[in-house]
Order: sequence, then structure tokens, then C-alpha cells
Amino acid sequence: MENLLQALRARLEQGGLADGLRFLNERVPHRFTGVYRLRDGTLYSVGLFDKLSEVLPEGLKAVPLADSFCQFVLRDGGFSTACTAQDERLNGHVYQGVVGSYIGLPLTHRGDDLQGTLCHFDFEDRAPVSEDEYAFLNKAALLLPRFLPSS
Repeated sequence: MENLLQALRARLEQGGLADGLRFLNERVPHRFTGVYRLRDGTLYSVGLFDKLSEVLPEGLKAVPLADSFCQFVLRDGGFSTACTAQDERLNGHVYQGVVGSYIGLPLTHRGDDLQGTLCHFDFEDRAPVSEDEYAFLNKAALLLPRFLPSS
């Protein structure tokens, strides 16, 4: 795992957050990999990679916390679902079945200073990532905050 973290660090140092998100996205089947920051009850995208390289949909630029899956990341320290439509934890959620799959982790420097969220998501259902990949994402979430733009 240390080699992966070194590779991610190199990508972030050479190409910034955008290149780091591309690196993380290349490792998963999800269409999007993003970083969001919470401000005044809304999550704002500070970086988003799209495998299809399409124009960022307006609905992904800013999302009210109460309408986001990131709320569960912030509450529980992480959240993952392979199929939102069948996930009973999301019953009644505005994006249940709209976003197909989601993996999110809190971004912190030391584990106690929340900077935002790191997430992979897709409009399609996707198989869960392996335990090793999830562990790597947890380490990546500790590395990313120093590469975030100033608020």
C-alpha cells in the first residue's frame, strides 16, 4: 500500500488535485471521483474527475447536506453502497436510485480535523471495492487535504 500512496503523492505534487483524483478514479469502476467541502449546510465540489470527461452537471457542483450521501460520511466516518435503489438505509432519500453506487470517506489530516469528503460515485450500480482498496482510500483521505484549494 505504501507504493500506492507514494504514487498518489507524486501525482498530486506534479499535477495537483485533478491528477490525484484521476489516479484514484483509475482504480475503481465508478464514473466520478470527487472532493467536497461543507460550508453553510451545502457541500461544494472542489474537484471532480469524470471518466466520460463531460461538462460537470449543475447538480454535482453544490449539494445541500441533507440531500447528499456525504451526510452519512460525516455522521458515520464513511459510507458505501453498491446499489442505492436496494439499500434500505436510504429509503426516502431524494437521490436513492438516482445515484446508483457511492463510496465516501471523510478528508482529515490527522483523523480529527474534518476538511470535507472524498467520494467515488456513479449513476450505475457498481460492485463494492475490495477491502484493500477501501483501506487505501482511507489512507488517501488523510493525504488529500494538503492538496485542496484554500476555502
